[in-house]
Amino acid sequence: MINISISRFENGTPCGFTVKGHAGYAQAGSDIICAAVSALCYTAAGYFESGEKYGFKILYEERDGFMKLELLEVPEGEARIRAEAVMDAWLTGIGQIRDAYGKKYLKIIDNQTGGTGYVKN
Repeated sequence: MINISISRFENGTPCGFTVKGHAGYAQAGSDIICAAVSALCYTAAGYFESGEKYGFKILYEERDGFMKLELLEVPEGEARIRAEAVMDAWLTGIGQIRDAYGKKYLKIIDNQTGGTGYVKN
C-alpha cells in the first residue's frame, strides 16, 4: 500500500507531501498505480526544484518507495498562486487515482484535518 501524508499551510493550502510504500497492484516495474503516483509526485517536485526564479525554498528527499516534498518558503503574489495551483492539481490527481483503484492500494492522510481520503479545497 502507498501511504500519502499531506501537509498544509495554516490557511489550509497544501504545502507538501510524504509518500511511502508501494501499491502492490502488480509486479515492480509493471505497477500502474505506483507509476501514476510517481509521475504526479515527480512533476510537482520538478516544478518546485526548477522554480528558483519564483523564490521557492523546498525540502526534498527521495529514495526507493519514499518521497518527501515540503514548501518551506513561498513568496506572495504570482509565486503563491502558482504554488497553490500545482499543489491543488497534485492533490486532485492523487485523489483520482485513489478513487479509481481503491483504498486497498492508496491511503491519503490529511495532516490538517486528521482525516483520511481526498480533501477537496
